Amino acid sequence: MPLGLGTRKKGRSKETSKLVDSEAAAPPPAAEARAPVASASRLQFHTQLAHGSPTGRVEGFSSARELYAKIAEVFGIAPTEIMFCTLNTHKVDMDKLLGAQIGLEDFIFAHVKGQRKEVEVLKSDDLLGLTVTDNGAGCPFIKRIREGSLMDQTKMICVGDHIESINGRDVSDLRHYEVAKMLKDLEKGRVFKLKLIEPMKSFEKVAARPKTGTLTEAKISRGRETLRLRNKGPATVEEMLSEVEEKAVKKVDELLETYMGIRDIELAATMVEAGRDKKNPDEFAVALDETLGDFAFPDEFVFDVWGAIGDAKQGRLE
Repeated sequence: MPLGLGTRKKGRSKETSKLVDSEAAAPPPAAEARAPVASASRLQFHTQLAHGSPTGRVEGFSSARELYAKIAEVFGIAPTEIMFCTLNTHKVDMDKLLGAQIGLEDFIFAHVKGQRKEVEVLKSDDLLGLTVTDNGAGCPFIKRIREGSLMDQTKMICVGDHIESINGRDVSDLRHYEVAKMLKDLEKGRVFKLKLIEPMKSFEKVAARPKTGTLTEAKISRGRETLRLRNKGPATVEEMLSEVEEKAVKKVDELLETYMGIRDIELAATMVEAGRDKKNPDEFAVALDETLGDFAFPDEFVFDVWGAIGDAKQGRLE
């Protein structure tokens, strides 16, 4: 960016074009910003290591990076050993992945690095079938493997695996979009090598999860408040996303996968927030440039995100 949206004539989807063309005459009503409803500084959350540990408590964090440091301190491990966290389940369940928001009664399970493995793959197709995300502090890992894809046929590669290196290049601290681009740019018809680390399984450690005094894997009622983590600035306690905003975030997350090969609920939520009070795609593009300029999103993607936000406001998303 800048995106030059004021003069762009091509690259819009049909659905988005209709939205953009009618936007000046009848802009969708902007959702009211939700004010923080409480201080987040003293909130406590229960946590365990997903492969088994006693229960600890963490508090006083504002970002995913700070949360991992707090969890690591509780259990006497290095923060870099934490790959990702899930909410209310110790399983590698990407639908329960910790993102930008934590319900005030959510139980946090931290998945740490386990067994290392290497795999060589012949890139016989342009599309590998991987969706990559990260934990907000680096540590890119596999969030989804498309059924029937090249990677689906490589059984050593699993959902939850941390991508440590590609063809000998260390990518362990890169963001998900950087890793996704590297994988996309690999030459077709050539063999490439991945070094992966899978999440530690319960049988890899002697310590077992206590049988009493722990939470079940059932979804815990969280009320209407969540802790919103931020990369910059303090965390805040806010009302949960509205149904409209939840649908918009879900759609934007799907667009991130389509355009960039990544999944990132936090990023999707930030983009929806950026478009909350904007009246047209040009204002939206400027807001994205100010908050997320490092991503250099293509114009087509920005148009489709704006369209998704408008569709959610108009009730056109299921």
